[in-house]
Amino acid sequence: MGDIRTVQVVKPICGFIFTKSVNHSKVIQHLVDVLGPVDDQTPVFDFVFTDYYEQEMGVDLKKMFLSFVKCIHPGDLAKIKIRTNQIEALWSVNNRRSINLDPGYLTGAKLVLASTKDFAHRIYLSDGIYGDVQLQYRHNQFFTSHWTYPDYQTDLALSFFHRVRKKYVQEESSR
Repeated sequence: MGDIRTVQVVKPICGFIFTKSVNHSKVIQHLVDVLGPVDDQTPVFDFVFTDYYEQEMGVDLKKMFLSFVKCIHPGDLAKIKIRTNQIEALWSVNNRRSINLDPGYLTGAKLVLASTKDFAHRIYLSDGIYGDVQLQYRHNQFFTSHWTYPDYQTDLALSFFHRVRKKYVQEESSR
């Protein structure tokens, strides 16, 4: 029998897709209300990886990744996803989203996203929300899986996640 250990806090992140009409700074303020201050973010880049969102959100979509200062308990991810879904609803026009928020977290070993959709590689968390390991970290690098979203495989994203992971590991070692 294994010993039950104290759960370590994790570093919250969020992927953020938006239409060109959205003032992304205002949406980020909503995220700050949920997750606290932003400590790092990527530049805004063109979201050209799939047409999945085009019917609902249109074309010429933009994306960015953010990380947040305050670490969270990983068990809070489902509640956070519900809150980000509420933010998406606030920014919807005629029942069509103008933003898509994908909250998750980084640990020293992985990047996990929250999802409302169940698939074989997702684990149920609570309240209709699933956890999805998008990236695994070992041997000083991130590894993808065949289900890893293409935008999470880009050099920009991987560089960002390395930077966030490094900060997280340094913060954890000083606790």
